[in-house]
Amino acid sequence: MIVAEVMTQEVCTCLSTDPLYTAAQIMWERDCGSVPVVREDGHVVGMITDRDICMATYLRGQRQDECVVRDVMTAPAVTCRPSDSIDKAESAMREHRVRRVAVIDESDRVTGILSLNDLVLCAPPDHRGKRPEALVGTLSAISQHRNPAAHAA
Repeated sequence: MIVAEVMTQEVCTCLSTDPLYTAAQIMWERDCGSVPVVREDGHVVGMITDRDICMATYLRGQRQDECVVRDVMTAPAVTCRPSDSIDKAESAMREHRVRRVAVIDESDRVTGILSLNDLVLCAPPDHRGKRPEALVGTLSAISQHRNPAAHAA
């Protein structure tokens, strides 16, 4: 199976110069947790998540109209191609510990997003009703705390 078969195709993007509320509005209207960030020419430069927005406004003590996307986005974006195998895309998610990757064409323009949710929904359960071990490993790798000592209790 390839990325193009399971990715979300209708994706809204934002510019790195947009205020945070633009990205937040896209996420709210599209019921999604991340937005690819592009340059004026449409080339992907990063990704911003709902968590990025919440943490930035909280930690900075600023409103969403006082911050711009470039200040809190993750750059560069983790990407894959529509023709990549699901295994390759999942490996990138695991390696970079991200739940979503931007799917880009040969011109580095966004054509979709592939999320961990997409992978789970497309993976058929085995005869016991369990999901493939690779997905469990990916979710485990992504979910690791950055500072395990802070979460030990």
